[in-house]
Amino acid sequence: MSPSDQAAVLEAVKTIKTHMTFLVDLSVQERKQLPKMGDKSRAFVSRALELAVQNPDFLPRSFDIEEMRRDVELFEAMHPVMLAVKQLYELVDDTYMAVGSEAYSAALSVYTYAKASGQGAGLDEAVKELGTRFARKPRSKTAG
Repeated sequence: MSPSDQAAVLEAVKTIKTHMTFLVDLSVQERKQLPKMGDKSRAFVSRALELAVQNPDFLPRSFDIEEMRRDVELFEAMHPVMLAVKQLYELVDDTYMAVGSEAYSAALSVYTYAKASGQGAGLDEAVKELGTRFARKPRSKTAG
């Protein structure tokens, strides 16, 4: 990925955020507490909105049907965007993982070859530095 491609992608993400000013950032606790709406619930929500619109008299005065309508419309508008972003995320994540794995495997090869031929070749310090990645922390001894 060239620096200009990276900048263009980051600018595209910024543009998406600019057009979705309503996005919220939920905490882990908030996510756990919210009732979830999946595919099965979409029909339920649409029918409930129709019922509320056609029969508003049974609802308390404080119930805002228009707010519900806006939420339903936004949810429906976001659905194809969500699917596209999820697909893109999976592709980016898989590529990131694959490239990272290839880079790490190559680094392991470099380390192995450097260890094998490093004695006296001026590589001792570099091999030692690379080896710190595999250093184990001493286990604490507990009296029992």
